[in-house]
Amino acid sequence: MGLMVSKAESSAPPPLPSFTGIGAAAAAAIASEKPSYLELPAPVKYEEIQREVMMALKPDLFEGMRFELNKPLNPNFFLSHSLFMGNMDLSTGGRQQLKAPMGNYEFGANVISESFMMLGRITTDGRLSGRVKYDLTNWLSAKVQMQLANEPGQSQGMMDLDLKGGDWNGQVKLGNPAFLGLNYFQSLTPKLSAGGEFFWLHNNLKSGVGLAMRHQGDRHVATMQVATTGILSMQYLHKVNEKVSLATDFLWHWGNREATATVGYDAQLRPCRVRGKIDTNGVVSTYLEERFSPGINFVLSAELDHAHSNYKFGFGVVAGE
Repeated sequence: MGLMVSKAESSAPPPLPSFTGIGAAAAAAIASEKPSYLELPAPVKYEEIQREVMMALKPDLFEGMRFELNKPLNPNFFLSHSLFMGNMDLSTGGRQQLKAPMGNYEFGANVISESFMMLGRITTDGRLSGRVKYDLTNWLSAKVQMQLANEPGQSQGMMDLDLKGGDWNGQVKLGNPAFLGLNYFQSLTPKLSAGGEFFWLHNNLKSGVGLAMRHQGDRHVATMQVATTGILSMQYLHKVNEKVSLATDFLWHWGNREATATVGYDAQLRPCRVRGKIDTNGVVSTYLEERFSPGINFVLSAELDHAHSNYKFGFGVVAGE
C-alpha cells in the first residue's frame, strides 16, 4: 500500500508556476513610467521653441573681415569691441547681385548679475541699441529693448513681460510703432508642449494668430508652427551622438506658393565646431569656429549661391570669453 501511494505521488504532475510576483513587478514598472500630469516640466519660451535647430542651421554668416574683443573688468562688468570690414548686398531686382564696400566699429558695455542684465551697443554709423532685463520675482520678469538710428523709421522699442508657471509660460509684448503681442506655451506631457500667439499692428490694421507644437525626446527635437499670415514651418533635429547633430527645416509660404527645405549638420569636435547646410535654392554654407588657445577663436564663414552668382567668404578672430 505504501509503495502504491509513493508511486502515485511520484506520477503526480508538477505544480503550475506562479506569475504573481512577475505581474506585480510589471505593474510597478508601468506605474513608475506613467507620467504625473500634475508635475509636468516647464516648457521653453514660445519664441525659443526652434532654438536647437536655429543654432545648427542659422550660424552668424558674414562676408569680409571681423575682429571681436571681449574684456572683463570684474565678474559683473565687461566691455566689447567689434570691427567689421566687408561688403553690403544691393538688390537690383534681378538675378545679379551688386556689392558695396562697408565697414564699422561697434563698442559695447555689459552689466550682468543673477537677477539683472543690461547691454548697450553703439556703432560708428550712428546706431545706438540697448537691452535691459530684470527679474522682478521668480515668476515675473521685465525686458526692454530699443534701437535709435539716424534713418527715418529705423528707431524702435519693445517691452516684454515674461510670466512663468510650473508647467507653462506666457509673454506680453508692447512695441513701437503700435504693436501688441501675446503668446502662451503649455506642457501637455513630459515631452510634448503646445501653445499659440496673437499679434496686432495698429498702424497697418493687421493681426495674426499662430499655433505651435514641440516634442523633445532624449535624442531629438521636433517643432511645427503655423500662422494665419500664410506660413507653415517644421523643424527636426536628431542627435547622432554627443558631438554630432543633424537638422532639417521646411518653410512653406502658401500665399506665394513658395517652399524651401534645408538640411544641415552641427559637429562639435575637440578643437573646433563646424556647421553647414544646403537648401533647395542651391545655397551651400559652412561656418567653422576653431579654438587656437583659451580665449582665442578663429572663425571662417562661406556661402555659395550659384544660381545668383553670389559668393560670400569671411574670416575673423574672437578674443576673450
